[in-house]
Amino acid sequence: MNKRFRSCATLAAVLLLVASGTHASADVAHIFWKDLRPATQAIAEDANLPMIAAKLPDHGETLSFDLRDKTIQLAGYALPVDREGDLVYQFLLVPWTGACSHMPTPPPNQIVLVTPAHPYKMKEAYEPVAATGVLQPGMEKSQLFILDGVSIVQSGYTVRKAEVTSVDSVPDAVTLPVNSPWNFLNKKKN
Repeated sequence: MNKRFRSCATLAAVLLLVASGTHASADVAHIFWKDLRPATQAIAEDANLPMIAAKLPDHGETLSFDLRDKTIQLAGYALPVDREGDLVYQFLLVPWTGACSHMPTPPPNQIVLVTPAHPYKMKEAYEPVAATGVLQPGMEKSQLFILDGVSIVQSGYTVRKAEVTSVDSVPDAVTLPVNSPWNFLNKKKN
């Protein structure tokens, strides 16, 4: 009888773990860049790209608190902040390639500072990735070492202990206009 009880208890525990694992993945909100800015703020195309903080009345510092403490997944382009070789310990997730280093910085509410749960092996800067973790609104400054010097970038959100995966594309990536001096960044890499 005692053996049977333990078997039933073990089966119940396994089923509970499976069910909670399924439930946890269902709690991930797959969000887009527009979800990180106020609904009243112009989208990138309406702000005459590049969408830089100086062009916005609030300088892009108005954050969305609707997703605070929620587990989210957001796809974007990774720009390393803290790395050692090809291992990245912290990066900025941005909505378009070239942001922050090759062209003006997006507004803070369009930049997420991501700290992976485990160092992420990155092939190249601006690699398309999806970061999954708990979103926290709040201004943070990061120091970037770029080709032409050091740059301080302000992000409006953080995701710590993030799961990071490589993706083929960013569904809502901003495409630079044809007349942009940075439109060469739109071209696919071979």
